[in-house]
Amino acid sequence: MTKIIRISAALLLRSDGRTLLVRKRDTVAFMQPGGKIEPGETPEEALMRELSEEIGVTATLAELEFLGQFQATAANEPDHVVIADVFLLHVQDDDIHATAEIEEVCWISPSEPGEIIMAPLTEHHILPFYRQRQSQAAG
Repeated sequence: MTKIIRISAALLLRSDGRTLLVRKRDTVAFMQPGGKIEPGETPEEALMRELSEEIGVTATLAELEFLGQFQATAANEPDHVVIADVFLLHVQDDDIHATAEIEEVCWISPSEPGEIIMAPLTEHHILPFYRQRQSQAAG
């Protein structure tokens, strides 16, 4: 039986339009920063806690823009599905660094991410959603 993991994740954007992806220690797939929602936490509270723990980013509730809820096969846990509340957050990249379980961070173009391995949620849901939103805004 498939198990569900509830997470909160951020589409972090800097001024040049690139977005931050992170890779956890002992894994291969890059994904949005964020993590599991603990009992009693709102998705926003979970995301603010995770961003602080994982990449040293302090975000306020007012800075988070809800993009939607997305679902995909979990990248690192077999027989699990992640259901993610995803928020947009504009950041400066000068004080972002990998901490806690994060081994690597990288900035990518949402429209041309390159040859990196991405989590299904990132590759098939969050980035395509953002690209579609950007093309609608431009049109």
